[in-house]
Amino acid sequence: MKSFLLIGLGRFGKHIAQNLHDMKEQVMAIDISEERVNDVLPYVTNAQIGDATNEDFLRSLGVRNFDVCIVAIGDDFQNSLQTTSLLKELGAATVVSRASSDVHAKFLLRNGADEVVYPEKQLAKWTAICYSSEKVFNYIELDKSHAIYEVAIPQSWQGKSIIELDVRKKYDIYVVATKKNGDITLNPNTVLGQGDRLLVMGDPKQIQKYFHL
Repeated sequence: MKSFLLIGLGRFGKHIAQNLHDMKEQVMAIDISEERVNDVLPYVTNAQIGDATNEDFLRSLGVRNFDVCIVAIGDDFQNSLQTTSLLKELGAATVVSRASSDVHAKFLLRNGADEVVYPEKQLAKWTAICYSSEKVFNYIELDKSHAIYEVAIPQSWQGKSIIELDVRKKYDIYVVATKKNGDITLNPNTVLGQGDRLLVMGDPKQIQKYFHL
């Protein structure tokens, strides 16, 4: 179990709180708005109303004691940048900050953020990839050269197993799993059938080429 300091409880911050709650993590939630704090109370271990740009307030939280500090402030970049910088100065172990533009991301990384999340950009790319082809059902970018796609199997692959197809050797694509009727199967001897999907990992260009995406 990890401990999280979550700062900023707008829609993005609230969704983080709910997901961390489902994962049974410990969360201290902070926002300057009493209404937003009250909204997340069912999902967090503790919550306080306060200004995260106030150094004395942040120091009182004992930021060093949290495994991860998440700055989810999305409506005021100056406050996000200042909070990120203060957290690092006060000894926060890991600071993850939300960015709303490439410029914001660069400034956050230069001023204390260990990692940056860019939800609008990331979701936009996911939407474009998944809905530009009827053969793509999910997509996860790992880095610039690697991604995981959930794709429909080619018709010519039906009735064959992953081992028979030797996908990795022939196409330089790694089959992570097979998905049958919504269930994930890890057995490479599984025979592929109509309607089955594959979770494949590799260079996006290679995957798009061989699966005709």
